[in-house]
Amino acid sequence: MNRIESKRREINRSIKSIQRRRAETAGEHVTLARMPTSARAHTPIPTPTARLKTHRSASLRAFGALCVAFAGRSATGTASSSSRANSIVARAMSADREYAGTAVERMTNGRARAASLSESDLSKDWESEVRPTLLWAAGLLDLRDVAPGKGNTGHCFNDFNHVDATTMSMDDADNENEGRVAGMHRTNALGEGIRAASDPTLGPGGSWCTCILGSNLEPPRDVAHVQFRSKIAWKLVWVPGAARDYSRFVLVDDAGEELATGVPRGNVPSLRERETNYRTVAGGRYAKAADARG
Repeated sequence: MNRIESKRREINRSIKSIQRRRAETAGEHVTLARMPTSARAHTPIPTPTARLKTHRSASLRAFGALCVAFAGRSATGTASSSSRANSIVARAMSADREYAGTAVERMTNGRARAASLSESDLSKDWESEVRPTLLWAAGLLDLRDVAPGKGNTGHCFNDFNHVDATTMSMDDADNENEGRVAGMHRTNALGEGIRAASDPTLGPGGSWCTCILGSNLEPPRDVAHVQFRSKIAWKLVWVPGAARDYSRFVLVDDAGEELATGVPRGNVPSLRERETNYRTVAGGRYAKAADARG
């Protein structure tokens, strides 16, 4: 069994264990993350939900531990990896208060998957190794033989634009753009594709590789944050580099902090796509990690 497959299996086992304990703890499948803010403010919390909230925090801490376990690839050592993992979990626990459409557990799991990937994992052949691994980290199935709009993920992470690993509540999966994100189709209906392509092992909610147009603004005005009211698990950004060849990419979380990096080989997106990807986020929070790498 190769190293990346071993990682996948260990993380998937942890997810299933947490989901099983969660089901045993709660007598009903209701989470505070899915309740409207107004309802949380005025509705008394029943005992089962209170237990679920406690368990949800434990789940997030468990995935923080996974991040620590797998982020040891960093040259700065275990202490730095531990600090980064704790930061990931802390930001995730408050995500639903800022963007109510976020599937918090799913987002946290997606970040844990991304943070588990070493540079070696992400520096293999793009088509056969790296892109399928990115789909896994995003909670997406590798579907290439279905029609666009029906769950086809062949375009995901394969151009400049569809590089946000967005993890949204299924209550928001059918949201339409309504002309709010500049450069996007007015409706941008994605619900059917989200339901077809989302990997259920990542946790409750759905996933999609949404467009990054508007993510250079503050706050971000992209599809994830505006149409789906959701933070992203992570975003792929190509790094200009000293030679301006955009051969390296970084995965960054919603705050723009680096989770992983790699230099893939083979049939990667064209230089024009890679350069446009960086230019689309330049000047915003999501370009910070790429800029730091030169």
